[in-house]
This record gives sequence, structure tokens and C-alpha cells, in this order.
Amino acid sequence: MTIAYWCVLIAAIIPMLMSTLAKAGGPGFDNHTVRAYLDAQTGWRQRANWAQQNGYEAFPPFAAAVLIAHQAGADQSTVDTLAVAFIVIRLIYGAIYIANLATLRSLVWTAGFACVVGLFVAAA
Repeated sequence: MTIAYWCVLIAAIIPMLMSTLAKAGGPGFDNHTVRAYLDAQTGWRQRANWAQQNGYEAFPPFAAAVLIAHQAGADQSTVDTLAVAFIVIRLIYGAIYIANLATLRSLVWTAGFACVVGLFVAAA
């Protein structure tokens, strides 16, 4: 299995990490009503939940780009590099989102999206 394929798995796990941050040790957490609990959060917990949601939104295009790049026979080192960069950027994105650095968050999100575009370009 390639590094890029492993990155698809990691990209699927990152939103769960953000969700865990939003819930862990939170006052009044009830696993029976997780969504209601997360919807009621404020501050950094709310932003961690939003980072989780954005992670699920970012996952499909990234996974598709990795699969298409592999299918098209793109240079493996390029695919792996872009995939690893995407993962690192998404982890930074989550930290910046939780820290409430909105402008920087948008710039980092753009960098992650550029990795996805790069994977499609590599496949072209």
C-alpha cells in the first residue's frame, strides 16, 4: 500500500480526533445525545466540532484525488508528497481553527485545497 493510500486513512481519522477534542472532559457530556451536546458548545469546543465537520467535507475530494492520481499512473513520489502535505496541513488547520485564527485558517485551508488540486493535475 502506498503512503498516499495510508494518508487517505489518516484523513478519515482526523475529523474523529477533532470530535474527541470537542467532547473530552466537557461539562455535561452525555454519549446518548452527542450531537445535541456538540451543537450546544461554545468557544474552542465549538470550533473543534466545526473543524470536525470541515474535515468530513474535505475528505471526499482528497480521497478521490488520491484514487484518481493512482489510477492515472501519476508519479508516485509526487502523489505521496502531496498526500502527506495535505495531512500535515489538515492537522495544522485543526489547531488553527481551535485557536480561533480565522484569516490564517483560511490560508491554511487554501493550501490543503491546493494539494487536492495538485493531485488532480498530477493525474492529468
